[in-house]
Amino acid sequence: MVRLNEIRAGEVAVEPPSPTDAGLVFIGRIRTPWTDRLACPRQGRADGPACRIEVFAPWREALDGVALYARLEVLYWLDRSRRDLVRQSPASDGTARGTFSLRSPVRPNPIGTSIVTLIRVEDGIVHVRGLDCLDGTPLLDIKPDRTLFTPLAPPQAGDAETGGGEIADA
Repeated sequence: MVRLNEIRAGEVAVEPPSPTDAGLVFIGRIRTPWTDRLACPRQGRADGPACRIEVFAPWREALDGVALYARLEVLYWLDRSRRDLVRQSPASDGTARGTFSLRSPVRPNPIGTSIVTLIRVEDGIVHVRGLDCLDGTPLLDIKPDRTLFTPLAPPQAGDAETGGGEIADA
């Protein structure tokens, strides 16, 4: 979506169901230079501006060990995004696709993710590059980038893919 609440040719909106409490807790706020959706980049860049992830006091101890990773996955709640489009036209050319085939912030549950480059961690603040969200965005979680993470458990039967992207029967 480029304009607030704009419906482009080919897009379809639905009436979303009443929200139910999923038990999500915002654990901090993200500070970026962007206050307007039109100025915010569509994808974060490793050479983008330095941003701050401010972790709230009860959760700061969970940052222990984060500095061991060069890249982190940050999950956040896109609190200013629409939630009602099931088909979107990202190129504004009248061609619409299903929301789940796009990385658009307009989603039924607007969870955003970015792989960021860690600059440093100090006093409950994680300094990073690579975010693509508005200033003040609520933080949901921080995880090591899965490509850097080695699972602690030994491989088990069923861990490997069966080929062709199919899920093996249990």
